[in-house]
Amino acid sequence: MNGFAAVVFLLGVFWTQASALETFVLQEPGSNYVTGTMTIHSDKHIVDVHVRSGVYSSDTIFDYARGYIATRLFIRNACFIIKIDKEFIPELEELGRLAFEKKTMRTVYSPNNVWVQFQSGNSRLGNFKDWLLYGKSIEHLCSGLPLYQLEKAQPQPDFHSCARAGIPSILGLNVCERAA
Repeated sequence: MNGFAAVVFLLGVFWTQASALETFVLQEPGSNYVTGTMTIHSDKHIVDVHVRSGVYSSDTIFDYARGYIATRLFIRNACFIIKIDKEFIPELEELGRLAFEKKTMRTVYSPNNVWVQFQSGNSRLGNFKDWLLYGKSIEHLCSGLPLYQLEKAQPQPDFHSCARAGIPSILGLNVCERAA
């Protein structure tokens, strides 16, 4: 019986270590090419998303431990930060479940979209206090770039002026400039 308990204990240790880091390949529905990857660092409560789509490429960090999302839009050469609102942003476990379903069934598509906006000309460079608040992962993503604070918005009628980021086919972030 002691041998069985030891095997169960070791399996638990190895499973925890193996499940602490999961990477998912993400594709847009109806497309056969990879548009992004999502890596879940369960032990750090961080989701790291890389979307490659030409000039519309982006990198996004979901830092659940600190409660912030940072998106680096390459087309704007800037970083956009928003506080995680649990009403609109799925929990870490939910993102993992949706990504797993997408990977295994290949047909799952979530219509979840979050519309956010920023005020042009209202950016700042991150400083020591910002990085204490946002953490090392977001500092690594956004250091040296203009930072814009995002706020939740209603869907925009002219969505062509918005940039898309987030997690393809799981959670779309639509970053729009606020009209003056």
